[in-house]
Amino acid sequence: MTLTELKYIVAVARVKHFGHAAEACFVAQPTLSVAIRKLEDELGVVIFERGGGEISVTPLGAKIVAQAERVLEQTAAIREIANQNKDPLSGPLRLGIIYTIGPYLLPALVKTMIEQVPQMPMVLQENFTVRLLELLRQGELDVAIMALPFPEHGLMVQPLYDEPFVIAMPKNHPWANRTSISTDELKTETMLLLGSGHCFRDQVLEVCPEMSRFSTGGDGIARTFEGSSLETIRHMVASGIGITALPRASVTDINDKDGMLRYVPFAEPSPSRRVVIAWRKSFTRHEAIAAVQKAVLDCGLQGVTLLHNEKVLEG
Repeated sequence: MTLTELKYIVAVARVKHFGHAAEACFVAQPTLSVAIRKLEDELGVVIFERGGGEISVTPLGAKIVAQAERVLEQTAAIREIANQNKDPLSGPLRLGIIYTIGPYLLPALVKTMIEQVPQMPMVLQENFTVRLLELLRQGELDVAIMALPFPEHGLMVQPLYDEPFVIAMPKNHPWANRTSISTDELKTETMLLLGSGHCFRDQVLEVCPEMSRFSTGGDGIARTFEGSSLETIRHMVASGIGITALPRASVTDINDKDGMLRYVPFAEPSPSRRVVIAWRKSFTRHEAIAAVQKAVLDCGLQGVTLLHNEKVLEG
């Protein structure tokens, strides 16, 4: 039994798919499948039921996966114990960040970190929330910047800022000169959303439930298209396909009148998301976490509400 095999079964249990788990673990599917079968043979148990294209965890397998998660977390804790006598601000920090925050926060964050803690370079990874949570649990990331809510996680969480959403539309849209737009008004519009897997998509659907009703009339959104990234969606909006909701920090100048897009805030109460930094309970470089928090607050993000005194939450 190896730690690698334990990582594989945890990954498969989370995504219920051998191919997707292999991609998440950066290995070929046959490699992952053979390793899991070897572990099952060694233990003399069936961890996963295979058949009909669907993967499910057996009752005994669920207990084994849960224990594997604890083993992986404790392995990461051993590394943290070994690092306790070192300067917490010296040496690389492995930081994950979700796709809808990274492009807009990282340029300022990296610059600020270089100015404030040059002795602590960052190893960066952009990914989906579910993947970042997995890498945190496995000890392959130290901290991650994500948006609430996310699944039960067993992590420590420090709120950073609250970020409202805004509506983006072509410059010639009838609403282009409005001062605000209510979510109810979106029912008549063609909406562009991120594809499945992006937490921002789920957050928009939660606060704007009209977008989840893909109908051709009645109470639902008139039509919905999907894009792979916020920037792709922004270009689609500019071309005239429809409108979209964006996180405020992705809009450099909300009052820009020279570009192809116009941005209008939501009517109060404005939909928003809370951005946080998360880490394992066993991670001991608390000064490093505080340094990232300070750098984020010093980045000068536009249109967000900075949270200087929020308490650390335990998940």
